[in-house]
Amino acid sequence: MAFTLPDLPYSYDALAPHMSAETLEYHHDKHHKAYCDTMNDMIKGTEYENMDLEEIVKKSHSDNPKLFNQAGQFYNHIHFWKWMKSGGGGRSLPGGLASQIDSDLGSFDEFRTKFIDAGKGQFGSGWAWLAMKDGRLTVMNTPNGENPLVHGATPLLGVDVWEHSYYIDYRNARPKYLEAFVDNLVNWDYVAELYEAAK
Repeated sequence: MAFTLPDLPYSYDALAPHMSAETLEYHHDKHHKAYCDTMNDMIKGTEYENMDLEEIVKKSHSDNPKLFNQAGQFYNHIHFWKWMKSGGGGRSLPGGLASQIDSDLGSFDEFRTKFIDAGKGQFGSGWAWLAMKDGRLTVMNTPNGENPLVHGATPLLGVDVWEHSYYIDYRNARPKYLEAFVDNLVNWDYVAELYEAAK
């Protein structure tokens, strides 16, 4: 079963000025497509061919690191595009999610600081996450294409801190990119949808 690259859920210029059309064109059309195509080539004729994507990610993490690199990134990016929207970000979160952030992480401000720090603190390429683990919200970071699935957690929000996700717009200013992501881009409705499913 070959996987296909999903279309962006908005136009290339929809996230400007916080993320440019040029960044989205390169990131989606080149990087994400390459992960999809390479993964499809690697699973052909193998036990992975008829698995769903989450199964491929979890199994390949321990059994096939080269495949995991592609599958993990393909999975992460499918959600990454949905974790952003025009006019996103801000502090207006759906009720249950807002309450649990306050309960598990202290407050929205503390979440924001921890999430941005997780992204800033990820050495080299990787991701920062808000995840659900054992019924509690946690902030974590992972290297390369790793995600919370392989750590027994469910990803609710992730930000890509590979340089290709921000270098065109922010050069080496990763903290500014992370602040713009939280304050202006996060699609909290999609995060809440994943949160409700994970509870």
